[in-house]
Amino acid sequence: MSNVRLLLGDEALAQGALDAGLSGCYAYPGTPSTEIMEYVQAAPERRTRTIHADWSANEKTAMEEALGMSYAGKRAMVCMKHVGLNVAADGFINAAITGISGGLAVVVADDPSMHSSQNEQDSRFYAKFALVPCLEPSSQQEAYEMARHALAFSEEMQVPVMVRITTRLAHSRANIRLAEPQPENPLHLPETPHRFVLLPAIARQNYAALVKKQELFQARSDASPFNSYTDGPDHELGIVAAGIGLNYLRESFPHGKCPHPVLKVGQYPWPRPGLRRLLAECERVLVLEDGAPFIEEALHGALGLSDRIRGRLTGDLPRTGELTPECVARALGRNPRPTPAVHHLVRPRPPRLCTGCPHADTYKVLQEVLRDVGKGHVFSDIGCYTLGALPPFEAINSCVDMGASISMAKGAVDAGLQPAVAVIGDSTFTHSGMTPLLDAVWEKTRITVIILDNGTTGMTGGQTSLATGRLEQIVTGLGVEPAHLRVIIPLPKNHAENVGILRAEIFGHHGVSVVIARRECIQTLRHRKG
Repeated sequence: MSNVRLLLGDEALAQGALDAGLSGCYAYPGTPSTEIMEYVQAAPERRTRTIHADWSANEKTAMEEALGMSYAGKRAMVCMKHVGLNVAADGFINAAITGISGGLAVVVADDPSMHSSQNEQDSRFYAKFALVPCLEPSSQQEAYEMARHALAFSEEMQVPVMVRITTRLAHSRANIRLAEPQPENPLHLPETPHRFVLLPAIARQNYAALVKKQELFQARSDASPFNSYTDGPDHELGIVAAGIGLNYLRESFPHGKCPHPVLKVGQYPWPRPGLRRLLAECERVLVLEDGAPFIEEALHGALGLSDRIRGRLTGDLPRTGELTPECVARALGRNPRPTPAVHHLVRPRPPRLCTGCPHADTYKVLQEVLRDVGKGHVFSDIGCYTLGALPPFEAINSCVDMGASISMAKGAVDAGLQPAVAVIGDSTFTHSGMTPLLDAVWEKTRITVIILDNGTTGMTGGQTSLATGRLEQIVTGLGVEPAHLRVIIPLPKNHAENVGILRAEIFGHHGVSVVIARRECIQTLRHRKG
């Protein structure tokens, strides 16, 4: 087998972990991180080494399952998108305090410009908050190498290590030179298992030990091969290039030769000697980082007194959106490459539900039932069905975070709003919709929950939904009365019948109703039938 492969950044991370002796990968699908797990699932190593690689119910469970594998001495990786880290934060931050046994890499794919996300949050803040090292690749080759390094470094330091990647690197390809694969760790329990019991007395000791490691993390970062200083003849400007910012910097100059001193940052905490040298030798410093002004803000200081530091906070780079070669070129005073004009025949096409999508038929039913009620009564969730907010349906009124449809509908009922309908997908329901439904059942809230069951996690490419085949059991197990658990088939021929069922539950029942709208996703149906 060739030791060179053409891989996405996501795939390079996955292969790096496999070659580092990975025993388990845990994740919940979310763009731009999904391809990491999919690559591990399809890898030959999964079968020859029986690597665990199944989707988890949500990012919190994935994080804790990976920690459990680490506890048993094996190397594990947990993968998610940036907003998924919010869900996993409890386990992630406390894993830094328990420490680990087998290496544990926490791979987070951030989405600047919100290509498929609700916000632009930067996961480097989470690494700093948790007091753990963070790696950020500037290329696909580094993504491969950093996955290997993260697992080894984690094991050495006995803490989780974050690997942060952003959309463009995650979803672009390059040739990767592979290293010699390593064997998996043998099963072994931690020498001091009580450190995983975070009773206050133990947690205080563990936290003190974690704080004590910070200088060691800093020293290792200062000497890291992923951080480097390259001098240049023009000291009027110095540049800090973090992650993919280094690629965009090189694109701005012929043959990639920048005339200014450049500090490349790929391992955090950021390297102190390089920053000190850059500030001492250069009149101004431009910070190139994809995401928030994480490094730039620290260099400005608490009061923002330094006028020598340039970047997103000073307007030299856009404050929002992803870093691009064009905005980097402008910040350097260079002319960006001209963008070809879009031909007049090419017109913007707004996103819409697929032709034949079962959700479209459900929304038509919902529109008819609520025709006389007016807008503002339907709380939705995150999935392809969120496109129901757009024309021609305009059927939903909220989309905040995973599971928020049921929570917000309940809160609106608590405020006096009637009727209140929650729309949630089957995968999202098992991700984080079960607990708010339990709240509604406990309080006998007058709410109707529509679970759009298309049998898959459709928005991210058709991954397995943990709800498949067991939704009714889950819903009744949470306490919903069987008489008010209804199943409809969203097809045009059933429209009148479905309108009657939904109208009866929304207006005729004064407690919790759940209506499951079940029909297979049109895309998975096409793939299944070839």
